[in-house]
Amino acid sequence: MFRRSILAAAPALLAAPALAQGWSPDRPITMIVAFAPGGGTDVAARTVARFMERDLGQSILVLNRAGAGGEVGWSELARARPDGLTIGFINTPNLVTIPIERQARYRLEDFAPIANVVDDPGGFWVLPDSPWRTLADLAAAARAAPGTIGYGTTGVGSDDHLATLAFERLSGVKLLHVPFNGSSQVRNAILGKTIQLAAMNMGEGVGDFRNGLLRPLGQMAETRWSNTSDVPTFREQGFDVVDGSLRGLAAPAGTPPAVLERLANAVRKAMDDPDFKHAATQQQLPLRFLDPDQHRTVLMAMRESYTRMWQQHPWRD
Repeated sequence: MFRRSILAAAPALLAAPALAQGWSPDRPITMIVAFAPGGGTDVAARTVARFMERDLGQSILVLNRAGAGGEVGWSELARARPDGLTIGFINTPNLVTIPIERQARYRLEDFAPIANVVDDPGGFWVLPDSPWRTLADLAAAARAAPGTIGYGTTGVGSDDHLATLAFERLSGVKLLHVPFNGSSQVRNAILGKTIQLAAMNMGEGVGDFRNGLLRPLGQMAETRWSNTSDVPTFREQGFDVVDGSLRGLAAPAGTPPAVLERLANAVRKAMDDPDFKHAATQQQLPLRFLDPDQHRTVLMAMRESYTRMWQQHPWRD
């Protein structure tokens, strides 16, 4: 009834801004993260949650629900009660690509975007003693031994996976895909020499890069990210691959607009906080705020783009 009154009645729509300021959670909030603890999404989620708590006046419990490239956690979010007390972190392209590639337990329409927080370009990472210094070196090695170089990603249809498939097409090579449930597991696999190549976002690998544990072969940004200005882009090396991951917040579809606005305001205040900006810099999080409407527009455009890509180059392993 509350939802119908907001959507159907003009006076209620006019009152939405006031309701947005007046709504407050009366219990702790659950934030679902669809990937394993310790990865880039988990780190960003916990940081944002800590600062949102200051504005909302309630604690936020981060709940990791990893599996199936994100489908496990997002399915749980889609089924949650749309009252603002269950929210979740959503990642592209996985959120968009999973329903394209298979019969998923959710649709994009099952979510109400709240705000985007991070826009993290992809990258290829190797150990410091790897013989590959450039993407051309990697391509040459892959041609010499087709299907034997193992690369880790956060799952089939992830930004890491799709970007690597694009690299394979452009270079005419075949690599061996090893999917994991989160970037922290990809990191552990390459550090443990289980795989030879890690396809991870720049924000997820740059800390290990600065500490001498990993070395990037290239970044997938259109232009060099300021925090990794010493790392050439794929385009600079002759491979037209631009990819990355948006990470933001969403609620179940049907969450009242006033509640979404209140939550989006809490995210914006968190991202404007100097302490948050300092924490984001320390954690190497490339920030990009999008409000609910902007976030939804970007997601819908992505779905159209990836649907066309699927029709031309299905990305099943």
